[in-house]
Amino acid sequence: MWIPTDNEKYGVVISGFRGTVTHGLPLEVGDTVQILEKCDGWYRGFVLKNPSIKGIFPASYVHLKNANVKNKGQFETIIPTEDTVITEMTGTLREWGIMWKQLYVKNEGDLFHRLWHVMNELLDLRRQVLVGHLTHDRMKDVKRHITARLDWGNEQMGLDLVPRKEFSMVDPDEISVTELYKLMEHRHRKKDTPIPTSSHHLFLQMKSLMCANLGEELEVFFSIYDSRENHPVSERFFVKLNKNGLPKFPEKMERQCTLFVDLGSSDLRKDIYITVHIIRLGRMAAGEKKNTCNTQYRRPFGCAVLSIADLLQSERDTRDSKEDYMLKVYMCNTESEWYQIHENIIKKLNARYNLTSSNAGLSVALQLLHGDIDQIRREYPVLFTRGVAITRKLGFSDIIMPGDIRNDLYVTLERGEYEKGGKSVARNVDVTMYVLDSEGVILKDCISLGSGETPVSEHHSFVLYHNNSPRWAELLKLPIPVDKFRGAHVRLEFRHCSTKEKGEKKLFGFSFVPLMQEDGRTLPDGIHELIVHKCEENTNFQDPACYLKLQYCKGNLHGNSQPIKASKETFWISSFLCSTKLTQNGDLLDFLKWRAHPERISDILSKFKDIDGAEIVKFLQDTLDALFGILDENPQKYGLKVFDSLVHIINLLQDIKFQHFKPVMDTYIESHFAGALAYRDLIKVLKRYIDRSIEAERQEHIQDVLRAQEYIFKYIIHSRSLYTLATGGQNEEEFRSSIYELFQSVRYFLSIDSQGSSIITQTQAVFLSSFPAVYSELLKLIDVREVANLVRDTLRSMPDVLHVEYSLEAVKLQCIAKTVESQLFANPDSRCILLPVVLHHLHMHLQEQKDLIMCALILSTMFCLIKKDSTEATVLEEVDMLVDSLLGVLLRTILEISNRPQPSGPTIRLQFQDVTDFLLQIFTVFKILIRPEMFPKDWTIMRLVTNNVIITTILYLSDALRKNFLNESFDFKVWDSYFYLAVIFINQPCLQLEMFSPSKRKKVLEKYGDMRVMMGCEIFSMWQNLGEHKLHFIPGLIGPFLEVTLVPQADLRNVMIPIFHDMMDWEQRRTGNFKQVEAKLIDKLDSLMSEGKGDETYRELFNSILLKKIERETWRESGISLVATVTRLMERLLDYRDCMKVAEVDGKKIGCTVSLLNFYKTEINKEEMYIRYIHKLYDLHLKAQNFTEAAYTLLLYDELLEWSERPLREFLHYPMQTEWQRKEILHLTIIQNFDKGKCWENGIILCRELADQYESFYDYRNLSKMRMMEAAFYDKIMDQQRLEPEFFRVGFYGKKFPFFLRNKEFVCRGHDYERLEAFQQRMLNEFPHAIAMQHANQPEETIFQADAQYLQIYAVIPIPDNHEILQKEAIPDHIKSFYRVNNIWRFRYDRPFHKGIKDKENEFKSLWIERTTLTLVQSLPGISRWFEVDRREVVEMSPLENAIEVLENKNQQLRTLITQCQSRQMQNINPLTMCLNGVIDAAVNGGLARYQEAFFVKDYILNHPEDGEKISRLRELMFEQAHILEYGLAVHEKFVPQDMRPLHKKLVDQFYVMKSRLGIQDFPGYARVSPIHLTNGSPRTCRNPALGAVSPDGARLVNRRSPLSYPAFNRYSSSSLSSQASAEVSNITGQSESSDEVFHMQASPSTSSLSSTHSASPNVTSSAPSSARGSPLLSDKHKHSRENTCLSPRERPCSAIYPISMEPPQQTLNQQIGDSCMPRSDPNLSAPEKVMNLTPSSWSLDSGKEARTCVPDSARLVSPPVPPRPTHTGSPAKTYRSFSPQAFDTPPAHPRSPHKSSVQSLTPSPTDYQSLGPVYNSPVLSGSSSSGISSLSRGSVTETTLTDGTITCTLIGSEELIKRENGTFACMPPRYNLSEHGTGTSRRRAPLPHSLSVPPSGEPPALPPKPHVLRVHRSEGENRMEEILVRPRSQPRKVSQL
Repeated sequence: MWIPTDNEKYGVVISGFRGTVTHGLPLEVGDTVQILEKCDGWYRGFVLKNPSIKGIFPASYVHLKNANVKNKGQFETIIPTEDTVITEMTGTLREWGIMWKQLYVKNEGDLFHRLWHVMNELLDLRRQVLVGHLTHDRMKDVKRHITARLDWGNEQMGLDLVPRKEFSMVDPDEISVTELYKLMEHRHRKKDTPIPTSSHHLFLQMKSLMCANLGEELEVFFSIYDSRENHPVSERFFVKLNKNGLPKFPEKMERQCTLFVDLGSSDLRKDIYITVHIIRLGRMAAGEKKNTCNTQYRRPFGCAVLSIADLLQSERDTRDSKEDYMLKVYMCNTESEWYQIHENIIKKLNARYNLTSSNAGLSVALQLLHGDIDQIRREYPVLFTRGVAITRKLGFSDIIMPGDIRNDLYVTLERGEYEKGGKSVARNVDVTMYVLDSEGVILKDCISLGSGETPVSEHHSFVLYHNNSPRWAELLKLPIPVDKFRGAHVRLEFRHCSTKEKGEKKLFGFSFVPLMQEDGRTLPDGIHELIVHKCEENTNFQDPACYLKLQYCKGNLHGNSQPIKASKETFWISSFLCSTKLTQNGDLLDFLKWRAHPERISDILSKFKDIDGAEIVKFLQDTLDALFGILDENPQKYGLKVFDSLVHIINLLQDIKFQHFKPVMDTYIESHFAGALAYRDLIKVLKRYIDRSIEAERQEHIQDVLRAQEYIFKYIIHSRSLYTLATGGQNEEEFRSSIYELFQSVRYFLSIDSQGSSIITQTQAVFLSSFPAVYSELLKLIDVREVANLVRDTLRSMPDVLHVEYSLEAVKLQCIAKTVESQLFANPDSRCILLPVVLHHLHMHLQEQKDLIMCALILSTMFCLIKKDSTEATVLEEVDMLVDSLLGVLLRTILEISNRPQPSGPTIRLQFQDVTDFLLQIFTVFKILIRPEMFPKDWTIMRLVTNNVIITTILYLSDALRKNFLNESFDFKVWDSYFYLAVIFINQPCLQLEMFSPSKRKKVLEKYGDMRVMMGCEIFSMWQNLGEHKLHFIPGLIGPFLEVTLVPQADLRNVMIPIFHDMMDWEQRRTGNFKQVEAKLIDKLDSLMSEGKGDETYRELFNSILLKKIERETWRESGISLVATVTRLMERLLDYRDCMKVAEVDGKKIGCTVSLLNFYKTEINKEEMYIRYIHKLYDLHLKAQNFTEAAYTLLLYDELLEWSERPLREFLHYPMQTEWQRKEILHLTIIQNFDKGKCWENGIILCRELADQYESFYDYRNLSKMRMMEAAFYDKIMDQQRLEPEFFRVGFYGKKFPFFLRNKEFVCRGHDYERLEAFQQRMLNEFPHAIAMQHANQPEETIFQADAQYLQIYAVIPIPDNHEILQKEAIPDHIKSFYRVNNIWRFRYDRPFHKGIKDKENEFKSLWIERTTLTLVQSLPGISRWFEVDRREVVEMSPLENAIEVLENKNQQLRTLITQCQSRQMQNINPLTMCLNGVIDAAVNGGLARYQEAFFVKDYILNHPEDGEKISRLRELMFEQAHILEYGLAVHEKFVPQDMRPLHKKLVDQFYVMKSRLGIQDFPGYARVSPIHLTNGSPRTCRNPALGAVSPDGARLVNRRSPLSYPAFNRYSSSSLSSQASAEVSNITGQSESSDEVFHMQASPSTSSLSSTHSASPNVTSSAPSSARGSPLLSDKHKHSRENTCLSPRERPCSAIYPISMEPPQQTLNQQIGDSCMPRSDPNLSAPEKVMNLTPSSWSLDSGKEARTCVPDSARLVSPPVPPRPTHTGSPAKTYRSFSPQAFDTPPAHPRSPHKSSVQSLTPSPTDYQSLGPVYNSPVLSGSSSSGISSLSRGSVTETTLTDGTITCTLIGSEELIKRENGTFACMPPRYNLSEHGTGTSRRRAPLPHSLSVPPSGEPPALPPKPHVLRVHRSEGENRMEEILVRPRSQPRKVSQL
């Protein structure tokens, strides 16, 4: 049976448990579990990191730990009883562990490794704490180290700052808010600005000396040198090196490393250097050969210097890391300057030193350490455990500690002056030094050369060669014990060192100096000139009394003045004492021994102030004993002087250098002070000084006395205590009376108004600054209430009026602050006495806004005290006093210092009856407190506490709001401020718990709950109370409330969303609609969701809640419409936001923007948002280099503007300007983008429009620029080649796609050189979770509804609308290519399939084609690279129709190649060669024969009688192909290079084999003339395709025409065929893989309709390889290239888009020029419809039948764009004169014969080709597509004459220009202005892309013909005619309307 646990509540998992049993709970080692129940060795509970999952686990798998239970029961929480530092460390390490792994993922390797080391270090420290074997001090150090590491890690990981008290986390509920703020501020300041340390240390490690000429042992001395003062700063560090330059004792680390300690901040400057002096031990000369002399001398070797500035710079670069340095070693040129070689190196006096050797260098490691020595020992324990020598500073450090004990005497051997001694050369002087006692015994180990080596008993100086005035400057330390100092002396012996073989050292003199004088003073600091006494080698020094009587120093008057021998030789030394036990000051010794000279006490006390402070503090206790001893001796006589001396000592301890001696004085007072009667004299003298301060002129001494009043009162109180103990409390009243009298003098002194006297003011300030320190002393002897009254009266005595002297007011407030912080104020009994005066002064300063920081500190301290004593009954009274006195002025002060406007109110001071002002002020203050910048980013705990206080207050104030501000007393300002505060509160970042880690979120919820939900419920409650007043907040609060609902908290959303229904209802009541609500919702949604707020869950919740609320309303329909609109907007905004998260620009991002843009335009008509998203889309296109799409996009905004002077405001990046100026800027920008996208045809239109504007304003300069730009665009069109892009159909199926793509299909324009495989890969990269479908069939419904992403991609073929332009042979192909791939609405995709029984021998019999035509919602290119498919149409093509189309395409391809070859458009002939080879080779191998077998057999003809005409058409195409091949071979023979002649011969032979197999012995009559026999190479027939007179019944005769006359431009993808059928098609069409690869290589552009950066080779004229256009069903080896196919015009022809305004006669004419004779190949048409019908040859305008000429319908559309020109003002009659019926005669009818014709117009000879009717430059039949194969001739020109109603077309070769004088005309150059000859200028209009049409003008100008178009002239007397009448310009259309 499961029973609740009592003690087993908390445990740690020690073994993993998989939880495989029923209800088992999986556990991992280290998890902490909370136990709820137990049963038979099993526990039931949950893991603390996931409390929602509960289960059972074995009890043995858990180690139980002690814990406290809070809220015992269902919602109990567990608090471990372990050390709080351990608890914090455990939780922090768990949180770090998760984040640490993320660092690895993010590749932040440095922080990853650093954090790893810190985590391991913390785990080790945690073990130490848990073991519990640490001492108290060590435990404190470990905890300090742990918290420092935790804070470092939290800062690095961006976690919150943790407030602590004594290393433990603080519970915010246990302390006041102000105290929490103090703790946070302390931690923050400690983190940001580390306290600068005044103590520094330099670590040095000697590594080696590298020099080539070593061989002797060396002594290396390091020291720190001050070049400014020219003296050393530190002792010396001494290292011995062996003969190899390495440390002599490598095993002893302390002999290689040292720590220069106690360096002050003043010692770290650039003129401080590390100096190194090197002494060698060996022979006198370094290069001296070995001899019998074995004596070793200390000789100079070299010196090195390093500036401390280099070390500081290195430390800044690499903090706390050891740096290795290589120091150059120098040697002085003359040994006499050795003593100053370091100075010469520092000063860079290069002439005085040089390098010891070229490669000499000293290697050392240096590191600067900061902090006191104890801190260094903690932070760098390795230095001290391994051993390091301590090198001390010369003298005391900047701060002297009482525990420091030093007794060092430093002696420097400076120099000597010696006589030659009867020798010719100078001496080699060696100085030997001893320290001896008074008995002559040498003191052992009392001479130290440096800190690295042990001291020695005797010291030998280094020897300077042949120098009688040697200078050593050698520093030595004499560590003599204090007890041996008295009587000790130093003896210096001087010897001459011989360089002879014996190497003798002969004694020639000595000097000595006593270390302490007889009166106890030690040797004074400074230079001492010692006398050198002559002596011999055998002189006996055993008895020091023999020489101690002698005079030792010049100027020394002690001792015997008679020297042993007269001597002129002198030796100088300098000494410096650093001792805490010895002194050199005689005055101090006299003071301490005052009893020996009682008559001199006054004089001794007078000199006391002149004694150095360091000497006084060294003997502080003795000094104080002497002072109070003198006071007891005679108080009346010496009382004042003793008091002054005591004040001097007390103030001396205020100095930072000696402040650490204050505890010494405190200890003295408590333990050693015995002056029981001193209090009387001290009080008396103190009162005397205070009384005198009013009248004294000099206040300096009085101020010193007042500064010392703290310790004076300590002495007074302790003296009185001693007296009370001694006497049993006698004279108590006398004591109290004296105290009260003293304070009365103080009050009087403070009450005096200085009246401009700054001296008294300063004295008052000094008193106030030190007065609070007296409270604690008074409390020792006086009752707390009495002390409080004394203090209150004293503080009240200060004047209330704020003086001009501001410093005194600041001091007053500081005194108040210290009072509040004192022990006196902490007592509730005394606090109630002091509180009024404190509040009084605070109110004054807050009202004047002075010392606000100090006021805040005082308030903070008061609140802390109130929080601690919150259980006391007096606290409520104190709170009332605080509120009454300070609340109003405090609120006003906060508002003013926060730069917020103060709410209007009649009074400055808040009155409680003025509730409105109070609420407005407090709401405003709360808004300030929750500003993000109010607290640092990592102060989350402080923010949560603040918010908890705010929401508690708001819940309390809500009642006041409901009671006082509803109904008649409604106040909009108060309610509005309330709601805005609530909204800001909920939206705070610190309350968004979803952003927190799970552990942090759990802590916040446990402690505070979700404060957002609490505030949301309060908002809803208050809103419901408003009633009809809700209308005041509609629509103002819609945006704020919407922002609240977007917070991802389900409960909050459920509470707040219904408010919108309420708003809609009230708005409906007021206005009958809720348009304001809708408009505000839509406006705010865009901005809020773009900031990352909202999600799909919110959209669904918003929709469901509001629909449920609305369904019973009377306005249900309009409400549902609003909700639907807002929901659809959310869908698009969410998709847009998700797409924008991707860094790179992709189609998904652009498509989403287009979807949102169209939504704003079409559904909700928000023009400003529409324009904003236009520019966002424009920026995306520019980033992706889609320049054409960018131009189309910006054109949307351009179309919204007019050419007017209406002023426009500043918007986006546009300045304030007129509408005309902005439209001009847009035009120029769009033109620039069209230029970059190589879409020059569109740019030309805009250039014209802009030019018209410039011309209307006579702005000729800009007009000129526009014209030149337009001309440049024409040049680019003609000179630069552009690539045709590929198009791909993409289907997005499945619910996982964004809304704007879901279950839709699009056609996309590919990038440059992008084929199907590359496009598929790109789409899969954009949608990495998508699945590529492997078929082209329409997907099933399950795919549409699948919870996944499916992509269906295949290539499609564009169907251009401008097929009339494409059929004009005279237009160059690179101009046509623009119209083939631009302004495309429809696309085609073919899928082959077999219907019926499949014939394995010939698949073509059953091979059908399923042709799918896709119509888009907008044409490509446009504002996007892809558009949605609007409509799809599917038709089936029979095998016969398929065969016809294939042959038409191949014939057209052959024509194009032949034309290009003749016109020299191809750089080489290879494409033509391969195409001919492919066609002929395929035909020979049975390609066309397959068609014969399939369709020409008797069975097929009998079974398909309806296909008779199609079979005839197929036969004609086969014959036509043979004729084209024959002509192509002729052209090929003309241009083929010599090395390809054999191939050409093979092609000719195979061609005749092909003809024979086809049964073609000769061509029919209509095609019998071969073009290769013409004289000019290529005769040219009339451009009219059927200029003959035939009967209406002779329609079939048109099939007997020249092979090249049938235009076909259909593109066909043979890759959709099956494998076998595909091969057959390849045979028929002549496609081989080689020809496909070489000839059909075509790239596609990326940024425009044509390539913006690349141009195709001149050889490239066809479509892309089959892999790019083919079906995804077939593999590459079965794919073939796309072929051109002629397509019917689109359902909505261009004439419908651009209506043409015509005169009635002109309309009649154009109807006559019908399209009945137009060749067709549309698969949707039947075969008879595709046959070109010929009309009668005469024009019978009088009869009922209309005679038609064979002018194609495309003649009514214009050619590629050319500049508009002014139309000629001729009579319209001239235009129609040539069409008069009298000018034509009707020829006889013709018999219907399919084989021959008697019509002259179809004569095989193109030179005799005649017909009736006018001549037209037909777009269909011009150029290479004109009737007759002669059109392939290069440069041919047609000459036409009109005789007897008959037009004769004569072809003239381009090599000769034929001029006719009568009735004829020659080929003329193109005209571009009206001044040229002729008025009947042929004009053509460029077809404009949608949205690029030019606005119409009153008189539309005509278009001049292009240079390559034939212009027809008439001779004089003959009628003239025009080719085409010019249409007026159509109205402009917008892209958005397409």
